[in-house]
Amino acid sequence: MAERRVNVGWAEGLHARPASIFVRAASAAGVPVTIAKGDGDPVNAASMLAVLGLGARGGEEVVLTSGADGADAALDRLAKLVAEGLDELPETV
Repeated sequence: MAERRVNVGWAEGLHARPASIFVRAASAAGVPVTIAKGDGDPVNAASMLAVLGLGARGGEEVVLTSGADGADAALDRLAKLVAEGLDELPETV
């Protein structure tokens, strides 16, 4: 099981626009990914409602996980997106 721990880089946290950007990236990752706030219960990272339900605030730690083959590269891209709080999907996602 691949895992990445990262602090949310968006000041407003994973709400509205940032959550939408993250969910689109997770959906495009090509592998199933879960996200959890700290050590909480993981939720489907490709589900807008599930991600919004986390209530992850800026600076809080989230944990991205996937048990799929080839998950490391996808988790690296998603972790970078979350940590840097990017306003748009990078071309590589």
